Amino acid sequence: MAEKFEETAIIIRQEEIADDIYSMWLHTDQIAAHAKAGQFVSVYCNDGSRLLPRPISICEIDKKDGAIRLVYRVAGKGTAEFSGMHTGAQLHIVGPLGNGFPKKEKKAFLIGGGIGIPPMLQLAKELNCEKQIVLGFRDELFLMDEFKKQGKVYVATEDGSAGTEGNVLDAIRENGLDAEIIYACGPMPMLRALKEYAEKNHIECWISMEERMACGIGACLACVCQSKEKDAHSNVKNKRICKEGPVFRAEEVEF
Repeated sequence: MAEKFEETAIIIRQEEIADDIYSMWLHTDQIAAHAKAGQFVSVYCNDGSRLLPRPISICEIDKKDGAIRLVYRVAGKGTAEFSGMHTGAQLHIVGPLGNGFPKKEKKAFLIGGGIGIPPMLQLAKELNCEKQIVLGFRDELFLMDEFKKQGKVYVATEDGSAGTEGNVLDAIRENGLDAEIIYACGPMPMLRALKEYAEKNHIECWISMEERMACGIGACLACVCQSKEKDAHSNVKNKRICKEGPVFRAEEVEF
């Protein structure tokens, strides 16, 4: 895992890009320079009554200007606080945390579902291969213009309002797509289905797991998932998503 830094970041700009989905660009002194696609940051509330940080995946990295983009959903009081902040406001953040995606030159599926879509954008920008981007939404679309600059985009929506009606695998099948490697982030049912699909079709598969976290640095064991091998830290068949993950080879973990 890369070296992590504790910083006071400054909001460059923030906007709502879909219903309760916000895009925030932050200036950082060190985190942007060291961050990789698939990593996350822990963001602390300015309200002292909320002690635990909120883990948010990094959507984009601008190393030249020392900035990172976070795209997040308002899901509680902490993220609601963030959504009300404006240009020039300060946030205490720690990062980059976790392990990022490996980058291989193979024909790839980049698959995102829901709020697992944003972290796939930086990966799409960094990969040097044939990219097929498959995005699953409930209904309202977001980040489409950014993804279309990086490769061919296929969309699935639960209500059928755009693209394929159904899920990301429905979109893959409807469009007759194939790949040599899968990179994915999204809700557990989606990741479970992709793991089975990859095993059946003998495709290398890397998944980024979404999980509630507390410390974000591997000390509290609040975000463990079951693994095939014993973890050296706990000596049980667990992996800490914040430390050994959030990116895993699909067959490493059981869910």
